[in-house]
Parts: sequence; structure tokens; C-alpha cells
Amino acid sequence: MSKTIFKICPEALWREAEKRGSFNGAPIDLAGGFIHFSTADQVRETAAKHFAGQSGLLLVAIDESRLGGALKYEVSRGGALFPHLYAPLDLSAVSWVKPLPIGSDGAHSFPDLTS
Repeated sequence: MSKTIFKICPEALWREAEKRGSFNGAPIDLAGGFIHFSTADQVRETAAKHFAGQSGLLLVAIDESRLGGALKYEVSRGGALFPHLYAPLDLSAVSWVKPLPIGSDGAHSFPDLTS
């Protein structure tokens, strides 16, 4: 069974990527030289830390087995290993894209991460 990793992305930026057929990254990714992803266990904290209060976001699920050797797990926040992609994301690796709305409690309301 392949593992799913996640990218939180502004909808407008993702729709541009869909037109091109690949995602080169958000500004933070371009500055760092790789595309930042989160595992299912990390993605809620990523949303709270880096996207608090932001609307118009999408949650993108990626099949990590489709990314090859350009995907590296590296130490990041709190010493945890985070998936980083050192190449553009080919959209054929995307399993699904879903809205990531802000809930009534002010936090992002996540869809089921397993489907």
C-alpha cells in the first residue's frame, strides 16, 4: 500500500499548476529549493502553524510512491522527518484535491485523509 502525503496550497496557485500539468511550488517552496509536504500526522499542525486564518486553500493528496528519488524525508519542525520534493510535482501523482475551509472554531476543517 502506498503512502499518501499532503500539500496545503492556495486555490489560485493550484489551478495555475493544473493548467501547466505540474506544480513548481508556492513561494516558500521556491525560496527553500524544494516542495514542502506533510504526512497525515503532520498536516493539521502545518495548517495551524503556517496557514492560520487563511481561506481559499486546497488540500492536495499525493501518492508518494509516484515521486521517485526526488522525495527525501528530512528533519524539520521539532526534529520530525518531513517529506520534501526536490523536483516539480507531476500532477499524475495527485490522488485527490479537496477544499480546506475554515470551520466555525476558526481552525481548518479537514476532510477524511484516507479517501
